Amino acid sequence: MAVHIRLSRGGSKKSPFYRIVVTDQRNPRDGRFLEKIGIYDPRRDSMFAIDQDRLTYWRGVGAQASPTVEQLLKQKARLATPQASS
Repeated sequence: MAVHIRLSRGGSKKSPFYRIVVTDQRNPRDGRFLEKIGIYDPRRDSMFAIDQDRLTYWRGVGAQASPTVEQLLKQKARLATPQASS
């Protein structure tokens, strides 16, 4: 069973809201999942939250993040690091 960390869409038409879920890759996008580990709301700039402990656990057992989730994690890491003033 290949486990992936990816987005699951919620919300209404033209008002998306995403959950970051851990699921078997064969399940459909909004189908059954193993665990919900975070949320992402693209309409609100700062609305990206993820449980780092669970993310570390799932990556440790072999789960792969989708390209979109990987990009969001990189953006969060970049914003979390303090910027050096010039």
